[in-house]
Amino acid sequence: MTTIAKEFPGQTVICTFEVTPGSAHDVLDALSAAYEEVIRHQPGYVSGAVHLNDAQTRIATYSQWRDRSDYQAMLRSTEMRERNRAIHSMCRHFEPVMYDVVETWKL
Repeated sequence: MTTIAKEFPGQTVICTFEVTPGSAHDVLDALSAAYEEVIRHQPGYVSGAVHLNDAQTRIATYSQWRDRSDYQAMLRSTEMRERNRAIHSMCRHFEPVMYDVVETWKL
């Protein structure tokens, strides 16, 4: 389970994908396969989640890594470079951004 907390010492990555309603589920399938078959098995992987908006025009992924270098190593692997090229070809735009959790609020 993904836990979002400012005490998390690792690297948080949020990727956004601009898609069409016609390609959204193809991208979701490719992302799910990447997480299931490759990403979650990489050194330093902590957790992840995939989100789809109601209009099926945007997908967001949230992942946590032990540190930035673990995430970057996963991206540089031959397997993920090939998968990311295929995923990118189905999207209008794809942007991974590394973040630090600054604050959280709970009820």
